[in-house]
Amino acid sequence: MPRVRILWLVVALLLGGCGSTERYATLVLDFTPNAVHAGIYAALAHGDDRAQGVDLHVVAPSASTDSIKLLETGRANFAILDLHDLAIARQQGEPIMAIMAIVERPLAAVIAAPQIHDPRQLQGRTVGVTGVPSDTAVLRSIVAGSGGDPAAVKQVVIGYDAVPDLIAGRVAAVTSFWNDEGVTLQRRDPGVHIFRVDQFGAPSYPELVLCATSSSLRADPALARSVVRALVAGYRLALADPAAAAASLESRVAGLDPKLVSAELAVLRPAFAGPDGRVGELNLARLRSWATWETRFGIVRRVPDVATMFDLEFLSAAR
Repeated sequence: MPRVRILWLVVALLLGGCGSTERYATLVLDFTPNAVHAGIYAALAHGDDRAQGVDLHVVAPSASTDSIKLLETGRANFAILDLHDLAIARQQGEPIMAIMAIVERPLAAVIAAPQIHDPRQLQGRTVGVTGVPSDTAVLRSIVAGSGGDPAAVKQVVIGYDAVPDLIAGRVAAVTSFWNDEGVTLQRRDPGVHIFRVDQFGAPSYPELVLCATSSSLRADPALARSVVRALVAGYRLALADPAAAAASLESRVAGLDPKLVSAELAVLRPAFAGPDGRVGELNLARLRSWATWETRFGIVRRVPDVATMFDLEFLSAAR
């Protein structure tokens, strides 16, 4: 049986659970569990979901497209989505809305070999990209933001082999995430340079957001409010006690390297809170700046309609 069908079956069984006074809800992650999800697992470990009357089940996707598929088919209540993926889904007519920020800053970056001290030095060199549309946008934005010519940079699709390809010298730089591959690469070679996209002209947008379909939010707003409250509590704990949040994650996800989790969480913690220090914040002014940037660099064809794409009601109820 294909892996996606197995995942759908598991989710369906979870959604159909009974015999408890708590309500079941399923949350699909954007990727395999890692430090960015520490607040979610902290909420589970400390019973924040049950305190809100929800039995929250977290599912790791088997492919990057699973999250949207499971939302669309009603097999999941909520999903963590990359903001670019949400914009693309909305452009394709999918009625998915964001109701909470998980990470308040862009995680995208260009990670370069030690001899590359400035993104302008990538002109005439080869940069490895995964092949997703946002990679090219991030690379172009960073090079242009440093005063260089993005058209002078050569690109090669390397998939998700950023770490081995950069270490082996097959490319001069890679597009990746500073909180994940960036930490791994700097542990192996402290000389590598990380150019974050928001340090070179991109607005400070929330990279990951909690999403649900418009119809599910209309049908059961109370469930969404309960889940948002639980996750806000979990990420507040991750900010206040990162060691406890890391332990919660490691106890529920087998095979994680505790040293790597701690290193990633150390650089991520500031990104768990917005400029005002609050968890989950969705700032409409910053999101409008992001929408303009998203279109300028070709991730989507039309400027995303921020007013209909984000719903701040559920986050307000968690304050």
